[in-house]
Amino acid sequence: MNDKLVFLGLLYFVQGIPYGLQSSLLPVYLRGAGHSLTRIGFTKILYFPWVLKVLWAPFVDRVGTKRRWLVGTVSGLALTCLSSAALAPEAHIWGVAATLLAMNTLASVQDIAVDGAAVGLLKGRGELGLGNSAQVVGYKAGSVFAGGGLLAVIDVAGWSWMFMLLTFVYAGVALFVWGAPVLDEETIRGQQGEGSRRAGQGADAMRPWRVWKKLLAVPGTPWTVLYVLTYKLGEQGAVTMFPLFLLDHHMTARELGFWNGVIAMGFSICGSSLGGLLLAQFSIGAMMRRVFVLRTVSMVFQSSLLTVLEPSPLLKGMAVLSMSVQHFLGGLITTLTFTTMMHCTQRAEESIQSTHYSFLATLEVLGKLTFSALAGCVVDWFGFQVAFLFFLTLSAGTALHVWTATFTGALREHQLKEQPK
Repeated sequence: MNDKLVFLGLLYFVQGIPYGLQSSLLPVYLRGAGHSLTRIGFTKILYFPWVLKVLWAPFVDRVGTKRRWLVGTVSGLALTCLSSAALAPEAHIWGVAATLLAMNTLASVQDIAVDGAAVGLLKGRGELGLGNSAQVVGYKAGSVFAGGGLLAVIDVAGWSWMFMLLTFVYAGVALFVWGAPVLDEETIRGQQGEGSRRAGQGADAMRPWRVWKKLLAVPGTPWTVLYVLTYKLGEQGAVTMFPLFLLDHHMTARELGFWNGVIAMGFSICGSSLGGLLLAQFSIGAMMRRVFVLRTVSMVFQSSLLTVLEPSPLLKGMAVLSMSVQHFLGGLITTLTFTTMMHCTQRAEESIQSTHYSFLATLEVLGKLTFSALAGCVVDWFGFQVAFLFFLTLSAGTALHVWTATFTGALREHQLKEQPK
């Protein structure tokens, strides 16, 4: 089990680096250069490959092995970072955008392969909880490394050295995956099932609606689709806009990089880790009921801070507390969500499991991405206070949706039985 956790955690770590660069480093850089919140929000379009990944997920599912896909994509990320080291962001802003777009494209393909490997490797409720903690914690650790750590030292080290460091990180992980014994069983299964995959591949390629029909027929999929599209809406708006409010009124970019990019994300990682441990002890339905209510309460507290515009040590401390609590609960919720998604995917037949999970993960990204892009417009049009009231309403609605499902819907306790080992 430890080998599985290290393998998954490391791959999700390097997968989180592009997100950290774009979600934490780029907005602070653009805001410091005087760009509007609307323009900053529209940079989320660089995440678009994550929305499209469901289109090529069946191809990754049926062609080659997970090891080959993982080595290829991580090596591609290393080469992309190497080429980016020659760029100067002040003079080549479009080159920087192209770099992030390429990194997101490669990371989205890597995500399909590693998710497929995780679905096959993790067995039983205990492994699902710990495995999804490794997924979320690894991804967020990569985000913290890129968006917090690198943001704090970029003024000293410089852009080129930062990307040279990332080149060596990706190259080392590619070598690790190439020799990882945890994938040996998957490779054997892939060779044994190659004939049967090819037999069905042609029919599905000619009739893609058959795949979609199979995806939607998996038990629990309709509710999970609605849930992953909406569960982060209010939280995502607050997480995206509150740091920029602090940048406008209370904190410098360096302070924000430390408190939001490192400390608050550290709390997020703690929440994700705790989620995996709790899932081995308690039912997911009872946990989700309570955590979603707590998230709504934390957003009420954070929204109240928007009424204070004069900088003060007390306000700064409360803002850090607010971000830390929100990220902690957000990390906990993310682990619970990805565990629910993976449990749903394990009900699908093996030939479409990677595609099914990629389908759910794509919708999860689509829900967050769409609202993140629009959140800046809402703030520019109506102001921070009205916008956060809207975010709070969305969060409360999601809590009600989850609460109802734990009693009458897809999260009823008897529907989340432990998988056979």
